[in-house]
Amino acid sequence: MRNWAGNYEYEAEDVRHPSSVSQVSSELMGIAKVRALGTRHSFNDMADSTTIIETGPLGEHLELNVDRTEVTVNASMTYGRLSELLQPLGFALHNLASLPHISIGGAISTATHGSGMGNGNLATAVRGIELATSSGEVGRLVHGDDELDGAVVGLGALGVVTKVSLEVQPAFEIAQFVYDDLSQAVFAENLDDIMGAGYSVSGFTRWDGSVEQVWLKDLVADDGPPRTELFGAKVATEDRHPIRGLSAEACTAQLGEPGLWSDRLPHFRLDFTPSAGEEIQSEFFVEWTHALHALDAIHAIGDRLADALLISEIRAVKSDELWMSPHHRRDSLALHFTWGPDQSAAEEAATLVGDALADFDARVHWGKVFAPQHANVSSYERVDDFIDLVTRFDPRGAFRNPWFDRIFEPS
Repeated sequence: MRNWAGNYEYEAEDVRHPSSVSQVSSELMGIAKVRALGTRHSFNDMADSTTIIETGPLGEHLELNVDRTEVTVNASMTYGRLSELLQPLGFALHNLASLPHISIGGAISTATHGSGMGNGNLATAVRGIELATSSGEVGRLVHGDDELDGAVVGLGALGVVTKVSLEVQPAFEIAQFVYDDLSQAVFAENLDDIMGAGYSVSGFTRWDGSVEQVWLKDLVADDGPPRTELFGAKVATEDRHPIRGLSAEACTAQLGEPGLWSDRLPHFRLDFTPSAGEEIQSEFFVEWTHALHALDAIHAIGDRLADALLISEIRAVKSDELWMSPHHRRDSLALHFTWGPDQSAAEEAATLVGDALADFDARVHWGKVFAPQHANVSSYERVDDFIDLVTRFDPRGAFRNPWFDRIFEPS
């Protein structure tokens, strides 16, 4: 059994497929070591254990509370499916990741994110979670509980997240434009203005002197001049794939064509499964005040990354109060790296990046490839509170696994 990218083979000896929360609860009481698994989009062994509980069979549940502007769904539901269900109801989420194929439970547990100077990661929309613990108990944490901020980005260590309540807002439309060939110098000189030029902005580069594409997703305006250029970069006249030369068939519509939030905020369309088995990913986050120095540091090693790198994406993420979010109390510059399918080359390149960013107190995306020494858990102000929370929710350590021990034992 492999993950979505195909770079990791799970070592689990037993895989369970409970179809209800009560079954999850009863299963957990008899399992020594266990982890929950959703859509398998982690690139490391974070979700592996002796026993795995697949959450997909839990089915489809949606409950909309209009007065509270809140929707409650199964954690195993994907963001793409939730988007489909919200559309006829006239509601939206504040943001989406580049792929709509990921499960809600897995995304919030790892602080997966989209982009936008004013947008928090996907976990910041959480208003409550239902959690099945290793004792077999099923409990709920809601907005206002201090523990909720510790449990949302729970890294799979507290229990099986079975339901999630998310804040929703009225549906909105986005228009997406792509701008070609902006020099790295101009991009860096105008970083705040470029990243703040739309609702969600991404820069794609190979660190070779050019930001090849800037993807700008903005709220649809009734007036204003056409967006023909961005700091000298010309608007693309045909749809682009983030990796130059690849077909844009799988990508969301561009060229300024208005569309629903759910059809523009991701980079890839729900009815396509892009790049499966063809890539490995890493991502690092630095506080926005260090953004320019961090960009310089990666430029300096760009030639050493070239053989492993397919493309790199630069994004912005707003700060939050979630204890183990990489954006905890930090407006962040996100530096994403898509490597080719060579695991050893990806690990070596990710280590180079982590070393280059160490002086800027960089944090990592928990579900992607990084060297353990770059986890930087000491930079999280409430890491001790998180470890206490894990111990209280899982006193027998059923959800502890080799990944967790590598990251947290040194602390």
